[in-house]
Amino acid sequence: MPIDHAQPFTIGVTRDVRNADGSLTFVPTADLAALEIAGVEWAFLAEDARPLTPELLHGIDGLYHFSPPLTAASLDDAVGDRLVIVARHGVGLDFIDVDACTERGIVVTITPAGVTRPMASAAAALVLSLAHRLRERDDAFHRGDWAAGRFQPTGMGLSGRTLGVVGYGRIGREIVRLLEPWQMRVLVSQRTPVAEPDVTYVPLDTLLAESDVVVLACPLTPETRGMLDDRRLRLLKPTAFLVNVARGGLVHQAALVDALRNGRLAGAGVDVVDPEPLPADDPLLELPNVVGAPHSLGYTDELVRGCVGGVCSALLDVAAGRTPADVVNPDVLDSTLFLEKVARLEARRGGTR
Repeated sequence: MPIDHAQPFTIGVTRDVRNADGSLTFVPTADLAALEIAGVEWAFLAEDARPLTPELLHGIDGLYHFSPPLTAASLDDAVGDRLVIVARHGVGLDFIDVDACTERGIVVTITPAGVTRPMASAAAALVLSLAHRLRERDDAFHRGDWAAGRFQPTGMGLSGRTLGVVGYGRIGREIVRLLEPWQMRVLVSQRTPVAEPDVTYVPLDTLLAESDVVVLACPLTPETRGMLDDRRLRLLKPTAFLVNVARGGLVHQAALVDALRNGRLAGAGVDVVDPEPLPADDPLLELPNVVGAPHSLGYTDELVRGCVGGVCSALLDVAAGRTPADVVNPDVLDSTLFLEKVARLEARRGGTR
């Protein structure tokens, strides 16, 4: 249905997707041309405040959200009365107070279709890089140290080894699928036990003790923050590798550095750290058995197109009176506050559907 607002559906875009020169960071792979339609107006928020402030959110119906924290304090009465959708570019929700959004009748959406394959591919890339000791061999190659670099350190063949996946959602399942050709035994640990023929559900401590490669693919919540502390890191085999493509806060970073330095862990692959960005003198950056990326390894053209397209679709669906896909707080769809906002939007469209 075409959108024909007497009063435009107004979208604010967080400024962290904007370069210093004003251009979008994901151009030319994708842009916001989909939002350039009659009845819809969009603009960058006035500041890149962290957390977002009510002043920045006043007068908008929808928010294109990338990374600044959106807290309960960000949503005063004026914001809560109008803002109807927060559309996340990505799937992590640790930046957003979802409960506060639900209480204020704001639907929150994510973009799993854009993220799942690229992030699983990133995890697989880190697993293979560690198994083949790519970081050490690349350093030897660039030093011209062919004698040492050819034979030391010895890589680890994955066939027949044990893969442990912490968090068996969309990304975790795709990681297992991508690594299936290596015929690894697969252990899974998550809050809700799973019963599938090709994976074995075990408690987290068991997974850590028995796995040769551990991949973290679970969300960061108050319950999971710091779950891999010194005690749990000591459960890992000294020959094991740890890969984290979820959130840096899942791991106690000082304990991880200690384990890597002292030979209690063979290596780590990190796309996420805590804090982000890392200080230039952080000891993690000095370790030769760490391969990493600045929270960007999954950022392929596939991910960008999928996330930007997913966010724009969700915003335009709500603008047109449709229910968006990938809602993380579905109970809000039946709430009085949300339905009142939908009714006001319909009135602004002239009452047509």
